[in-house]
Order: sequence, then structure tokens, then C-alpha cells
Amino acid sequence: MSSDAIVLLKADHKELKAVFKQFQQAGENTQKKGELVRKMIELLTVHTYLENELIYPEVRRQLPDLEDDVLESYEEHHVADVLVMELSTMNADHERFDAKTTVLIENVLHHIEEEEQEWFPEVRKGMNRKQLAELGERMLQMREKAPRSPAQPKAMKKTLDAVVK
Repeated sequence: MSSDAIVLLKADHKELKAVFKQFQQAGENTQKKGELVRKMIELLTVHTYLENELIYPEVRRQLPDLEDDVLESYEEHHVADVLVMELSTMNADHERFDAKTTVLIENVLHHIEEEEQEWFPEVRKGMNRKQLAELGERMLQMREKAPRSPAQPKAMKKTLDAVVK
């Protein structure tokens, strides 16, 4: 796979969308839904960590015209982080589990669409292949040590940063 940062982010999006679809097709199978939400939580925790700690700061630095987009993305991540944290403490048979997961999915799909349709093309225009490849390499290195659970300190830091900054 390419180490282009945008290609890697889109691959994450594709994997998330597949898990979302499986959740939506799981019917009344609460055990399956619980497993899928745990997978969503892990994927989202890693993905938002990489974007918040590496991608967004780097884009802000190199492409200051995208500042407003980056700030909006931080806020969208914050909303997802809150839902992820709540879901991580819920049982799949809780009466609000499906509703909360549906809201998370809708929010993340909206965020993905904005990134892929609006933001990524601007980033690709503003950064050359070498820059995107270097950023992707850094992503791959960070991914190995990225938090997998919203309760891990690195994941909690990004959630707190969104509130405090």
C-alpha cells in the first residue's frame, strides 16, 4: 500500500464504513453489535489520534488557508470522542446503545464525506507527493503506538485538548 497520507486516511475510512455497514445489518443480534462497536471504537480511536496529533497540526502549519477546516474537524472529532467514550462503557443491550451508535455513525460518515470531497483535494493541491509520502510514513510509525481505547492516556489527552484549547 502507498504511504501517501491521504491514501492511508481513505483506507481507514473504507474500513470504518465496512464496520458501520455490518452494524446496520446486524439486526437484533446484540452480541454481534457489541463486538462491532468495540471494533469501531478501536478504529476511531486510532484514526482520530493520528489526525489530531499529526495530520491536522501539519496541515495547519503548511496550509494556513485550511485553518477553519482543521478547527471544524477537531470539533467533529470531539463529538465522536464523546460518543465513543460513552459507548465504551455501555452494554449492547442498553436501550440507548443502538441510538447512540447510529448517531456516531451518522456523524462520522458526515465527517468522512467532508474530508474526502472537500478537504483532501485541497490538501493534495497544497502538498506535493513527497510531503504526503513523508506524512504517511510518520502516520505508519505513529499507528503502532497509537491508543486503541478511549480510556488510554494518549486518547484521553486528545479529548481533553478539544475541550481546553
